[in-house]
Amino acid sequence: MKLAIVTAYPPSKVTLNEYAYYLVKHFRLQPEVSEIILMTDSTPTPKDLEFKEQGCPIIVEECWDFNSYQNLFRVNKAVSKHQPDAILFNLQFLKFGDKKIPAALGLMLPYMCRRKGIPTISLLHNILEKVDLGSAGFTNNKLLQYAYNFIGTNLTRFILASDIVSVTISKYVSTLEKKYKAKNIALIPHGSFETPPLPNFNLPEGPKQVMAFGKFGTYKKVEVLIEAVEVIRSRTHENIEIVIAGTDSPNTPGYIEEMKKKYSHVDQLRFTGYVAEEDVPVIFGESAVVVFPYTSTTGSSGVLHQAGSYGKAVALPDLGDLSILVREEGYRGEFFAPEDKYSLADAIEKIILDDAHRIELAQTNYKAACSLPMSTITKMYIDYFKAIQVQKSKGRVIDVNSIKLSPETTDA
Repeated sequence: MKLAIVTAYPPSKVTLNEYAYYLVKHFRLQPEVSEIILMTDSTPTPKDLEFKEQGCPIIVEECWDFNSYQNLFRVNKAVSKHQPDAILFNLQFLKFGDKKIPAALGLMLPYMCRRKGIPTISLLHNILEKVDLGSAGFTNNKLLQYAYNFIGTNLTRFILASDIVSVTISKYVSTLEKKYKAKNIALIPHGSFETPPLPNFNLPEGPKQVMAFGKFGTYKKVEVLIEAVEVIRSRTHENIEIVIAGTDSPNTPGYIEEMKKKYSHVDQLRFTGYVAEEDVPVIFGESAVVVFPYTSTTGSSGVLHQAGSYGKAVALPDLGDLSILVREEGYRGEFFAPEDKYSLADAIEKIILDDAHRIELAQTNYKAACSLPMSTITKMYIDYFKAIQVQKSKGRVIDVNSIKLSPETTDA
């Protein structure tokens, strides 16, 4: 199978690039995949394709750019050039741009590819019906929110024109099936980026690191974390370092610099900037707790799966998608009320002041991560692509409920 994957990819700073890295890493090891065509955004430096394991060849086709009006035509041209046997889109609603027209044109691509007769799966990491448009950085204007929802509904119909749309949370399946009467929605869990050897759950010498990881400024706000640690410092003698690992969200340029100035008086506060892939294990490995200072959620959390992979305790806001994800995939953490520094301080304290509890949470999360490795997730996609080919050859309409997955994926 010659598999095309349309996605942002490291060193890109566009959303979902890290997830794409691990998709590619594990797809190339699937025996059914003979070649991967990586249809990605342009970057000034080469793509990160240094993998230890021997796998299938990867061809890089830089055929789109964030906020370009030409993406629809350029990606279509690349698809015609390479003639893939199957195509996977790694999507969310601002994948191709944060301007309305480029974003919308990019999301029409799954429809166009299916019209070409290519088995097409769109992995949709969020759905507009479950996104708080204000918190997520779209708009706070009620009229514009109505317009976004109207446009989003129609763009969702283009994405649903894929042979199969995969989502990572069960609630998304029921929402799409109910609203759009769709029968081609598959639940494929997010999966864990890496499953390293059993980690050492003990902490390094020195201050306990309380870490947040991601792109900040829209619905990921560092203020509540910094102020929560200050609350803990005011009522305990715990030696704590605050680590903000990551960069600005594309929608909020300058946010991190603003936070550095605002909290310049706070001791033991470290902003790492962009974290290269090889440094991710170090950032997580040194942390006592990984905190999710979110005001809303926009889908499954890659950071939660990373924290589980590295055996870390987590403090999470009591929000819909995260709560569902924790229940469905077996993760555990201390919950707090979003944007409440005292509630977050209580959650962090329960973890860092009780080492036995911290280790119990860390071990549970590691076990949850090991149960859904990315190798299993990519095998599920292969099974669905093969089923699409069979059903199309028989002239059938794709119905995911009639598709049987391999035993190794259903038993995971």
